Amino acid sequence: MKTVLVTGAYGQLGVACTNYLKLNFNVISSGRQAEGMGIKLDITDCDSIEHAQNEFHPDIILNLAAMTNVDGCEIDSQLAKSVNVDGVKNLCNGFYGHFIQISTDYVFDGLSGPYGEADEVNPLSVYGRTKLEAEDWLSANHSQTTILRSNVVYGYTERTDASFVKWVIDSLSNKKGIAVVDDQWNNPTWIESLTDIIGRLMNEEVTGLYHYGGYDYMNRFEFAQLIANVFDLDISLISPISTRDLNQLANRPLKSGLKTEKIQSALGIIPNSVETCLQEIRKQLSE
Repeated sequence: MKTVLVTGAYGQLGVACTNYLKLNFNVISSGRQAEGMGIKLDITDCDSIEHAQNEFHPDIILNLAAMTNVDGCEIDSQLAKSVNVDGVKNLCNGFYGHFIQISTDYVFDGLSGPYGEADEVNPLSVYGRTKLEAEDWLSANHSQTTILRSNVVYGYTERTDASFVKWVIDSLSNKKGIAVVDDQWNNPTWIESLTDIIGRLMNEEVTGLYHYGGYDYMNRFEFAQLIANVFDLDISLISPISTRDLNQLANRPLKSGLKTEKIQSALGIIPNSVETCLQEIRKQLSE
């Protein structure tokens, strides 16, 4: 059984991946603070990484550790580079196995999405630039690499405080009105679908650059309305707003999203519709 070292394993995607992968792999969960059966691992600390690799000898590294606070990256670009770029380099130092890097649609400028893998990149933010720099370094320096870009990852568990779906459901359930941007377009990605894709990439040892997202292309306002409909919540509590009205530090790609034909062909899959995934979340919450 192959050993997988999962970094950033205590976030929503990390927990989902750990639970899924442990059925077929020996999974070593890691994060900046150890939890449960996992280990403490700081990807900015070379000694910490060397110790983990010498102890567990991973065959695969799944890198979920990242500084993902987009505005926070603008405030502290040095920290963003340390985590998102140098952390990747540190993990690959002396490691020659399969490295899987989770990336983002923020490597694009959002002028003409959805995007395919061959489309020109042009990140608008420090976050996007650091993720792209990590991609470029991996492509040039680590031959057995899979780069998987995704967008608007959602779910609803105790680990999903930052989840858009959880925010919408919790707000509307408490009769609280929300304003949602209607000019940011993506194909939202259910966390369990993404986890399944990651497992397939590992099992089939697929390398290269791939995009994965849900079947439906919609703006955030439409996404919020669909969530309300599936969960029988008051849709009138949702009002549209433009991105510029939020006065965020970092620019966001507006017309973004990811084309999935390449990964569909490679793995023989068809992404689920957002409504199907939301219905499954509702079913799980009722069990």
